[in-house]
Amino acid sequence: MPAEARARLTAQHERFGGIHWGAAFFGWLSANGLAVLVLAMVSATGLAIGYTATAGNLDVNRQRAENGLLGSTEQIGMAGGITALVILAVAYFAGGYVAGRMSRFDGIRQGLAVWVIGLVVVILLAGAGTVFSAKYNVLARLDLPRIPVGEGTATTGAIVALVAILVVSALAAMLGGKAGERYHRRIDRAAFPG
Repeated sequence: MPAEARARLTAQHERFGGIHWGAAFFGWLSANGLAVLVLAMVSATGLAIGYTATAGNLDVNRQRAENGLLGSTEQIGMAGGITALVILAVAYFAGGYVAGRMSRFDGIRQGLAVWVIGLVVVILLAGAGTVFSAKYNVLARLDLPRIPVGEGTATTGAIVALVAILVVSALAAMLGGKAGERYHRRIDRAAFPG
């Protein structure tokens, strides 16, 4: 890139660089939309497979459960945790990409801003859930199938999963932001060859 073009790009970065919270917000919306859609598809697929496996095969499944062939709650929890981690990583990568593409500069910071918005929303929702939990706990009133693990226990595995989700989603969002910014750098190189 010629020196004059590099100087113009530097001037643009100084004027328009930094975190753009509007772009980060739309990146966060994109990440949430993708996560909800993919989680819904995975849940529906799992439900369909589970329903098909149990419909008409109750004796076979009872024998498999007695022999330990259906998997333990730890295996089910590990598979679910890994699936959620992959889905969130892909979703936050996409959200970071959207924010990076919208803002032109500082893609890594834009991706981090997407993650920060997500974290703040989760903290606010957790706080609201704590304050209003007794009166408005809708999930407690539903008769949903549950894994036979106590709801109030925070195990070491749950803490490790939480840390993994935080770290992986933050890294994915920053990488996505960088990938979105890279699109603009390719345009700059094409506009100012040399």
